[in-house]
Amino acid sequence: MTAPETAQATDAEHVVALWEACGLTRSWNDPAADFALALATPTSIVLVIRAGDAIIGSVMVGFDGHRGWVYYLAVDPRAQRRGLGRKLMAAAEEWLRGQGVPKIQLMVRDDNRAALDFYANLGLERQDVITLGRFLKDVS
Repeated sequence: MTAPETAQATDAEHVVALWEACGLTRSWNDPAADFALALATPTSIVLVIRAGDAIIGSVMVGFDGHRGWVYYLAVDPRAQRRGLGRKLMAAAEEWLRGQGVPKIQLMVRDDNRAALDFYANLGLERQDVITLGRFLKDVS
């Protein structure tokens, strides 16, 4: 197993498959487009952990100019509970600090108890905010 490293464009298929295996994708998001945009944008990055040639962990990180955001934190279900999620979050935070980001945030669905517990154990706290949104394109 390697330390987290920057994903390459050639990793797209494997990273998206990991996100799907971990149940992180939704019909209204195009994970391949998210991956490509993150690699093409200087204020974002996708980090991966490899075991040999296999990608067994990933996280997408971005800076919106005000806050750092974490998306698609995924660890292959067969490799969970080995500290890989913690390594990915530490690498995400390190990258954000290097960008001068003052605060990290992420969104978790309120019924995802395992993720909420994981992030709480890392010291992240619920924020007193409500997230609002609207699609800017047709979603089927």
